[in-house]
Order: sequence, then C-alpha cells, then structure tokens
Amino acid sequence: MTLSARKVAAVAALSAALAGCGGGGAGTPRDGGQARMGTHAASGPAAAPAAPSAPASPLPGAPGRAPTLAPGPGGLTPVFERTRQRADKAVALTFDADMTSDQGPRAASGERFDNPELISTLRRLQVPSTVFMTGRWAEEYPDQAKSIGTDPNFEIANHSYSHHAFKSPCYGLPTLDGDAARSDVEQAFAAFRKAGAVNTVPYFRFPGGCYDDRALRALAPAKVTAVQWDVVSGDAFAKDPNAVAEEVLAGVKPGSVVVMHCTRSAAPVTEEAIRKIVPELRKRGYRFVKVSELMGK
Repeated sequence: MTLSARKVAAVAALSAALAGCGGGGAGTPRDGGQARMGTHAASGPAAAPAAPSAPASPLPGAPGRAPTLAPGPGGLTPVFERTRQRADKAVALTFDADMTSDQGPRAASGERFDNPELISTLRRLQVPSTVFMTGRWAEEYPDQAKSIGTDPNFEIANHSYSHHAFKSPCYGLPTLDGDAARSDVEQAFAAFRKAGAVNTVPYFRFPGGCYDDRALRALAPAKVTAVQWDVVSGDAFAKDPNAVAEEVLAGVKPGSVVVMHCTRSAAPVTEEAIRKIVPELRKRGYRFVKVSELMGK
C-alpha cells in the first residue's frame, strides 16, 4: 500500500473510530469529517499566546496550574493544535482513553477499553505523554487511572465524562447542550479526583474532535484549553503496526501533537507501533514532551 493510500485508510479508520472513539462501533461522519487530519468542525479562534498559569477559577475538581492559552474572541475557549515554536524538535504523543457512558455492559462482558501494555511500554521507553481520559474510563479502571495520574511521566487531560458530542452532527454521537456540556466536563474531573489521579491538567479534547463557536462558548466556564492535533496516527481499528508507525513518522514536525488511542479493543496495534515510532523519532533528533510543555513554549 502506498503512503497516500495509507493516509486515506487511516482517515477512514479514524472516522469510524470517532463514532465510539475506542468503543468498537462503526459510524459514518455526517458533517464533512471535521476531525480529519487535525482540522476541526468550524472556524474557531486562532490560538492565542500561552498564559503563565491556568485561569483563576477552573471547574471544581479541575487542576490548578499548567500553561494554558488566553481566551479567544468574546471569551471563547482557546484551541491548541501545535506549537508555533519550530526550532525545538519536540513532539507530544497523546492517547485518548475512550469509553462512553453506556459501554459498561460491554466492559462487563469482557471487552477491554484499557491498554496497560501500552502504558507499560511508554514507561519503559521513558516517553512523557498526555492521556485524554473520559470520566467513564476512570470509573471503569480506577486503579489504572490512579497509576497513570500519579506517575510524573504522564498527565491526564479531560476527554469529557460521557464521550457525547459538543456539536451536532458528530459521527452519530449523542449531543450535549450547553448546561449538560459543562456538567459533563465537571463530572470527568470529579471522576479523576475520585480515582486518586493528581497529575491532571486543564486541557480538554472534544469527543470526535467536533466543535464550533457554540461548543467553544459552552465550554468557556470550564476555563480549559481545547487541544486538537496535527498528526493522525491511524491507529483506530488498525491491524498493521508498521502502517501506523509510517503514518506518524511521515507526519511529525517540530511542535506536532499526535493523536493515538489507549483502548485495546479499538486500537489493538498501538503498543507495537510505539515500539517502532519512539526509537526512530529519537534517531531523527526528536524529544518527547507532554502537551503542557509543548504549550508552554
């Protein structure tokens, strides 16, 4: 398969994954595939300069200090995709730990939404990483959420509680209105706190990557920075770790944010791909950083 063909396949797989984003369900994008290749649903505000610390009044349960972006026009939630600093060959690997609010029965029947082997490999290879976790995932795997959230190698960011959409349409996901969206984010932070995770940051990733100005306005009371990406790994439902590795290696630039998954059932080859990606990027002179370090540049 050629690289361009793999890109098409990777985007198609991501589109399918975003319907459940780690849940194993297949959905059809109905809104132009807004999460593809680091783009977003509608024109949002441009990334503003990083502020020295988190806003003064985050949601209850949210973290207190970390680099954030200044609010956009009209106080809209700011959006970060990659750093403007191009000189330092730093890259942030991010992993979505996805589980929707209604997938408990599937977990009870044996489906694995976690990936402890991946976390173990990241530790062994000493790769600082940011895990975008849903609150429902933290409830299902509290010991793992605590282990990740107390390890200085990692930081936990908010991927909502329910993994419902903040904009409609969004890959068939149920949609939250403004009040419900704010409550959903707060509930996720509370789930992290209950699990004992302390290395949390005031960052948020929209389920499905779908957002517009209305979503940014609904999220504004949370005092978080929305984090997208500029490199799609194509690991969702992938069966070939070499193809995933090649996709990442072809797309990474200084300051890139790579989106991958920490859900074994929906991204089964991610851990193997990481074992190929990490040494090759290091050979090319890259160093791995958390989103908080990349945003602080």
